[in-house]
Formats: sequence, structure tokens, C-alpha cells
Amino acid sequence: MEKAKKGGFTGLRPVHFVLPVLIGAGVVAWMFADEFGSFSLSAIPLTGRTLVSLVVVLAMVALREVGMTWRYRAITDGDLSWGKALKVCLMCEFTSAVTPSAVGGSSVAMVFMSMQGINFGRATTLMMVTLFLDELFFVLTCPVVVALTPLGSLFGSALSSQFSVGIQWVFWGVYSVIALWTAVLFVGIMIKPMLIKRLLVGIFALPLLRRWKAQVGQMTDNMVAASRDLRHRTPGWWLRAAAGTALLWVPRYVLVCALFWGLLPGSDLWLVFARQAVVWLVLMVCPTPGGSGLGEWLFTQYYADMIPTATLAMVIMLVWRIVSYYAYLVAGLALVPMWLGKKKQ
Repeated sequence: MEKAKKGGFTGLRPVHFVLPVLIGAGVVAWMFADEFGSFSLSAIPLTGRTLVSLVVVLAMVALREVGMTWRYRAITDGDLSWGKALKVCLMCEFTSAVTPSAVGGSSVAMVFMSMQGINFGRATTLMMVTLFLDELFFVLTCPVVVALTPLGSLFGSALSSQFSVGIQWVFWGVYSVIALWTAVLFVGIMIKPMLIKRLLVGIFALPLLRRWKAQVGQMTDNMVAASRDLRHRTPGWWLRAAAGTALLWVPRYVLVCALFWGLLPGSDLWLVFARQAVVWLVLMVCPTPGGSGLGEWLFTQYYADMIPTATLAMVIMLVWRIVSYYAYLVAGLALVPMWLGKKKQ
């Protein structure tokens, strides 16, 4: 634990900030190379409806931060002030932006909470809570989305058959892995932590997996410690934490609906919302920092049957990525030097 506690941001270099931007910009330039010469603002419907949609987008960004901040306050029983909880929130978002999506910011949230005065052992327990709730959100909502949306529409039957089939396989594959992992977390945290610990340590003792045995051992130790605390939490505590989780995820989907409502009146907003559930699930296993490159490509390909021109596709995608990804890189550029300065004092 002490190693993780000291890790902080001392290993960050300029490349960690620049690489995601270069990957994203490179993919955008490659996808729209033929469109840049003919790009014109006149192709974008700048109306009162458009301005309202941008206001809604910004409101959804703010609501998402409120949800995440509220969740940190709820799980720490108010020991984190709103200001400190917001700092933890922004640093988790920044970490997600500069690390592969499979790593994410929640996995190091205990470092940020401990820097704001929460005991590191307790912060590690609470990190397990946020990890479990984020995974549980996908496990519970994705079946609802699938049940309420025709599969042909959800996976883009009007798109190329190769893409449509491919995204279905990826979606169900990722969902199966997340569902299994969520079940492991639930049993490990709430029911039989020692059973899960022995099972995972045994699996990662196999020759092909032995290189990760130490990390899995530490993770399962955290799981056992978390179990002792979390099994005694009240239903109200869990309900507040779950509500904060929903509040931080749902606005991610709604802000894209707002963009379609403002720029493409008449769009099927439920389908836009449902496809966002698929997009974010797929991005959870992206190997690039914050899903850079894949996020831009996936959005334009997946929504191609709903957006009539490449210019509009580029505009909607760029606004989406700016408010949901690049804004946190900028926030990190401001916060990291401040945090490093405090560590040196």
C-alpha cells in the first residue's frame, strides 16, 4: 500500500498529456482528410435550438461532476468537503484521460482521497466501492437498453455488415467479462472474500499469469479488508452511493442526445441514448489513454447512419470529446502542478 501511496504523479511526463491529443487528432485527421478542404460553418445549423442544446450539454457536464462529487461525499460520510470531493473527482477524471481505459481513474482514487485527509486503508476500501458500483451500473443498465431497443437499430443494421456484426461481438464480449468481474467483486466484498482471494491467487499462480500474481494478491487483500467494513453499511448508505453513480453516468449519455436534438431535429433520441451505452461499454477496454483514437473513430462510424454529412459528424463528435475527455486533460494540467507542489512542502 505504501508504494501506491507514494506513487502520486511523480512519473508523469509531458508525453502523458500530449500523446492522447496526438492520437485523437491523428485519427480525426485521417477520418476526415477529404472533408477538411470543404469544411464550412455554414453547414452547421446555428439556431436558437442549437444554443439551447449547448447549454444542456454544459448542464450535463456540471451534473455529472455533481454526481461524482456527491458520491465521494456520501461514501466518506461527509468527511470530504464538497471542495475536496470535487478535487478527487477531477483528478480521477484526469487519470482516466491519461491512462488506458481499462485502468481508469477509480482504480487510483484511494491515492487522491488519502491526499485529501482520508486514511489510506479506508480510502482503499472506498475505492473498491466505486469500482464495484461503476461496473454494476453497466451490468444492470445494458440489459434494459437492449430490451427496449430493436437489435437491428441498436447495432446499426444500416451500417456495413462487418461493423454491425463486429460491434455486437465486442459489446457482448465486454459485457460478459464485466458481468463476471462484478459478480466476483460482489462475492468478494459482501459474501466470501477469502474464497475469492484463494481462487484468484490460485489462478494467477499459473505460469502464463504469474507476472500479475503480486498485484492480484494486493487487490484481494484490499477486498478482504473492504468486506469487513462494507457488510455493516446501512441500505441508505448504499442507496446514496448508487444514486451518485447513476447521476455521474446518465448525463454522459444525455449530453449526446442534446447535441443531436440541437443539430439534427427529428433524431431518434432514445436510439442515440442507447448507443451511448454501447460506446461507453466498448471504451472501457480500450488500450489507448482515455480511449483516444478509438473513441473518435467509433463515434463517427457507429452514428454514421444517423448523421447525414461528414461535417456534422465531425462537429458532434468533437464537441462530445471536448466536454467528456479533453476538458479533463486541461483540468489536470492545472491541478497536477498544485498537488505536486503540496507534496514537496
